[in-house]
Parts: sequence; structure tokens; C-alpha cells
Amino acid sequence: MTTSQSTEVPAKAAIPPVTSAAVRVQNAVIKYGFIFVTVALFLYFALSEGSFRESATLLDTLRYVSVAAILGLGVTLTMAVGGMDMSVGAVAGLGVSVAAQTMVVHNQIGTVAIVAVLVAGALAGLLNALLIVVLKIPDMLATLGTMFVIQGSKLILVDGQSITPGMTMSDGRTAPGTFTAGFLKIDRGTVLGIPVSVLIFGGLTVAAWVFLARTRWGRVLYAIGANPEASRLAGIRVGAYRALAYVISGVLASIGGLILASRIGQGDVSAGTSQLLEAVAVALVGTSVLGRGRPNVWGTALGAVLIGIITTGLTIKGLPYYTQDVVEGAVLILALVFSFTLSKRRTA
Repeated sequence: MTTSQSTEVPAKAAIPPVTSAAVRVQNAVIKYGFIFVTVALFLYFALSEGSFRESATLLDTLRYVSVAAILGLGVTLTMAVGGMDMSVGAVAGLGVSVAAQTMVVHNQIGTVAIVAVLVAGALAGLLNALLIVVLKIPDMLATLGTMFVIQGSKLILVDGQSITPGMTMSDGRTAPGTFTAGFLKIDRGTVLGIPVSVLIFGGLTVAAWVFLARTRWGRVLYAIGANPEASRLAGIRVGAYRALAYVISGVLASIGGLILASRIGQGDVSAGTSQLLEAVAVALVGTSVLGRGRPNVWGTALGAVLIGIITTGLTIKGLPYYTQDVVEGAVLILALVFSFTLSKRRTA
């Protein structure tokens, strides 16, 4: 006697629509959540503070964040190759000192100062590349070492004092030069009502986006960051591309230094010190934009704008400066949650 067995296969339980909707909501939060936070904060300050809505305030906000944003673009490039440039603030400060030394002490024109600052930034990037690519020192440790070397060298360069027009130098002579009017326009000038520094920020952002997203070199940088060994086996000169990223980062940091020098109008020995943390912050914040979970130029730019909105809004509301650090830190943590926690749960 044979026992008949049912061959009927149980039908799969249908996925509740609620689950599907929940997945879509989760993916939307991961992809657009940080943009929503930025827009929400902007609307909050704009609706609660009339002065925040003024065009002059908005342009000043962009002008304020331009230096951190440009330095952040350099950090973004080094993150794309799997590294991190911790020397950008020191390089920006070096740019301030070199510009002041060139114009105030050596009485040269602004164009000469600009070239000297850009060369100094490129040399700093080459030093980082030498330490990382040739001597095989880990990126963060190498650039931290470079940071301290540059900060000390900057003080030696100016005898430990800020350089101001008309100052008495160590040899008893009076500094013969001054910051030229044309040089000061780098930050203080406007074109069609838009600060020159904001235009520089915008132009460099577009150029960096084209380089990273629309050229072979940019795609190679991302490939190296994702898997350097596979890139090497594919015939890519990994060391050369990593060196390129750090040299560009040094040049971008020196451009930030030019803006700082134009902004303060003297060779302040402390210039650039606070820029490192903001530059790293905006680059890390940028990884959460559109749920990409990787460094990207537009994310860095948006991160800089968000920091500017928070700083300007809280200042207008009269909150002490130390509360701003707390809020900025909380925003950074939120961005990291979007990038490294929620993104891992994303369902395609």
C-alpha cells in the first residue's frame, strides 16, 4: 500500500505592503535626510530671524565658510584615495605667513605673493606624498607630522610674531611693504555683488566635481580608495595618483590661505589653526549626502553651507560661541550616523 504525499508547495507569504513602504521610507531618509536637515534649519532661522533672510547675511555666510569648504575639498580628494590630509589647516596658515612675508617684509606685489603661496602649498603636498607614497608612513600619521613641522616652520619664518604693515622687524628696520589693494580684493572684493571668495569657492567646487566625477583620473582615485591592491593589479600607478591627490590638497589649502590672508590683512601666526577641524568636519558630513557613504564634492559643499547656517543662525540668536561647537559636533555625529550606521541597513 502506497502512501500518497502531497506535492503541493505552500505559497510564499505575501510581503505586507507596510514592510515595502517602510523600506522605501528608510531609503529616502538615508538618501535625502541630511538635505532635509539643512533645508529645515535654514527655514527655521529664516522664519524666526528677519535679519537671517537678508541677502547680505546669506552672502556673508557663504563668505565665512569659503575657507573651510575649499580646505574640505582637499580633504575630500585625499579621502577618495583612502587617506586623510590633517595638514590642511597648517598649510593654510603657512599661506597667510608667506603672503605677508612676501608683500610686507619683501615689498613685492600681490601677484608675486599669490605665486609664492601656491608654490608653498604644492611643496607641502609633495612632502606629504613623499612621506606616504615613498616612505610608506600611514596617511594620518604622516600628515599630522607635516602639520607640526609646518606650524613650527611658519613661526621660524616670521620670528614667532605676526607680520603687520609698518612693524619693526628683528633687525630694527621698519617693514617697507603692505598688503596691496588688489590682493585684499581676494576676500573683500565683489563681482556683481557676490564676494570674490564665494566665487572662488563655487568655481573650485565645480572644478573638483568635474575632476572626480567626470574624468578618468577621478574615477581612478575612487578605485584606489575602494581597493588599492586590485587597482595596482589592474596596472594603475597607485602611488602616483595618491601623490597627485595630496599635491592638489596642498594647493587647495594654500588657496584657502590666500583668502584668509586677504580677510585678516596681516600675517597672523595663529591663522589656519581652527580651519582643520572644520575642513575635516565638512568632508565627513559630505559623505552622508544622497546616501552615498563615500566622499563627494557636492556633499562637502553642502556640509560647509550647513555649518555656515548653524553658525550664523546661532550667532544672530545671541547664543554663546561655545554652544555653537556643541551643535556643530552634534550635526557631525548625525551625519556619521547617516553615513556609517543607517546606510548599512539600506535595502536596494
